[in-house]
Amino acid sequence: MKKFDIPLFYRSSIIGKIKEVRESGDRQKKDYSPSALDFGPIRFLIARHFGFCYGVENAIEIAYKTIEKNPGKRIFLLSEMIHNPGVNSDLSDRGISFLMDTSGNKLFDWNKLTPNDIVIIPAFGTTLEIETELKSLGINAYRYNTTCPFVEKVWNRSKQLGTQDYTVIIHGKHYHEETRATFSHGASDANALIVRDIEETKFLGSVILGERSKDEFYSFFRGKHTPGFEVGKHLTRVGVVNQTTMLASETQAIADYLKNIMIQKYGEENLKNYFADTRDTLCYATNDNQDAALALRNYDADFAIVVGGYNSSNTSHLVELCEEKFTTYFISSSEKIISNQSISHFDIHSKSEKITKDYLPKKRPVKIALTSGASCPDAVVDEVIQKLVSFFDSTKNIDDVVSNFITDYSV
Repeated sequence: MKKFDIPLFYRSSIIGKIKEVRESGDRQKKDYSPSALDFGPIRFLIARHFGFCYGVENAIEIAYKTIEKNPGKRIFLLSEMIHNPGVNSDLSDRGISFLMDTSGNKLFDWNKLTPNDIVIIPAFGTTLEIETELKSLGINAYRYNTTCPFVEKVWNRSKQLGTQDYTVIIHGKHYHEETRATFSHGASDANALIVRDIEETKFLGSVILGERSKDEFYSFFRGKHTPGFEVGKHLTRVGVVNQTTMLASETQAIADYLKNIMIQKYGEENLKNYFADTRDTLCYATNDNQDAALALRNYDADFAIVVGGYNSSNTSHLVELCEEKFTTYFISSSEKIISNQSISHFDIHSKSEKITKDYLPKKRPVKIALTSGASCPDAVVDEVIQKLVSFFDSTKNIDDVVSNFITDYSV
């Protein structure tokens, strides 16, 4: 896979070496067991896959090279480059301004944009409507486009479904930038509908089977379907794609459910005429990171830490997976580890940050499961490890622990 040129301060002296040795010994990604780092009184079980993915590294490389090659020019990001506060803050410190927030609200008067300005499209992509608006202002939305190729793959599959008269069912959060972009691109060639989860899909299934009325459909899915959507016409042939950061298992469950609905309505012998197989749209990085989080649950740990931006969809789903087995602390950086007595962390259920006291157990060794989101730099995970290790006496030297891991794994 391509190696990207990203700033050194995002690189890692600990995690980088662990990932390198794991990759060299497992090119086919068949081993999802975590990497164990033993510091004596504290031990870490580090997920096999986590951190920057292809799409994120590609976006970061383009953004920083754009800054380097265009001194003196006004440079804008359409919205957050990725959902990581540290990355976006650093880009802002380097003079980049944001045109919109993550909800699509404008933060800058677009009438003041000129053809000489640079606008970078984030990794989530953007809508056709925004591309058209930028073009009307003389700005080429494709020149500095960091849209993840796996997101574009979903768009292409959606268009293909549309040409075959399938309605595109998008598994995603309707307010998320990527889902808004996928909806826009998919709707250019097909009828489209957004479902958030399996419960909304079950509601849709009852509509398809005629158990709920058209009025109930339009009320329930208001603002989540294309204009002119006709229930009786546009729910006869369907295919499922996803926001690439959603739970892959949930996307598959949604597809399987709708497949069974179509079998129930039209018969298994006619399934190919009414349901499209779209498993090829699932993102490899999302799958790998989630499978690695699932593998962590096969091991014992006192608690788990997940590192990433609080508005990061893929990171929140890693939290969900870890919570099923461990007490889980979702933090954005090592600064959230206030001391050995308290930790500030984000609760994905209440959508608020809270402080937990006495999070470190008295027993020794303390065992911690650790992973991070696809937009979290490995250097931030390094800092989390170093902060936690610093709370304990008589710990092994970090360089020695990493060297021993490399030696043991390579044997």
